[in-house]
Amino acid sequence: MMDETGAVVWEAVAAASGMTQANIITGRLESEGIPTKLQYEAAGAIYAITIDGLGEVRILVPAADWERAREVLSHSYDDGELPWDLK
Repeated sequence: MMDETGAVVWEAVAAASGMTQANIITGRLESEGIPTKLQYEAAGAIYAITIDGLGEVRILVPAADWERAREVLSHSYDDGELPWDLK
């Protein structure tokens, strides 16, 4: 989906409480081919503050991928479902 100027429209698909959790979520989405952007307050990232939403990181995806991103994030995995290759 693009806006009237032809730019991709990005929508928040999740919110994380800090950069570590945000990176895990973006990794999961990007492994499925869904591009991501992070939106956060600089002070929260610099000082690692997670009080009153200051450390909140919003994960954005292109609007066209929003439904698929929600589906990816709604699935949880058990150890038995993961492709462990211990050769």
